[in-house]
Amino acid sequence: MLWGGLWKNVIVPMVVSPVVGFLLGALFMVLVMWLFRRGHPGKLNRGFRGAQTLSAVAMSIGHGMQDAAKTMGIIALALYIGGYQDSPAHIPQWVFYTSATVLALGTYAGGWRVIRTMGRKIIDLGPAEGFAAETVASSVLYFNSLVLGAPISTTHTITSAIMGVGATKKLSAVRWGVAGNIVTAWVLTFPGSAVLAVVTYLIVRPLF
Repeated sequence: MLWGGLWKNVIVPMVVSPVVGFLLGALFMVLVMWLFRRGHPGKLNRGFRGAQTLSAVAMSIGHGMQDAAKTMGIIALALYIGGYQDSPAHIPQWVFYTSATVLALGTYAGGWRVIRTMGRKIIDLGPAEGFAAETVASSVLYFNSLVLGAPISTTHTITSAIMGVGATKKLSAVRWGVAGNIVTAWVLTFPGSAVLAVVTYLIVRPLF
């Protein structure tokens, strides 16, 4: 029962969401190019810069709905297991504020290198491409949060959407070497986190 729920609610959405992000990113970018095929490039860039402000806001909210929510869930579980609260579903107000603050500080402190990789090293991301990728990624994040209740990775989703958007230009527009390194990091993250969790448990458990 436990493994069935884990597979259905966590592993499958986690694996499928990057694929969906890639395909929807490509389809949405094709639609954008077709709708604005007769537009003036300068005016379109200015328009998409404004639209990208909205898509970036949507993306940031989706980021909070997923990554901050996962952090809060783990903290709430730790409080429950530690006997500090009676309900595993209750989330104290301070957990909301602390998670949001730490997430923002982490993004500010170390996120710039990740942002540069996604915005420049995978493809040369212009306003139209950025708008398309953010719109698709935020839609996938919202659907998984509000409809499926499934935890997925914001980074996986937006990165795959960027790859899909870039592939509509031509396949060589995507720097597949960089993309391959990112996917390799994704794959290694799961067993690496599991091993570190086991080692940490074995060290900490005797102390308590």
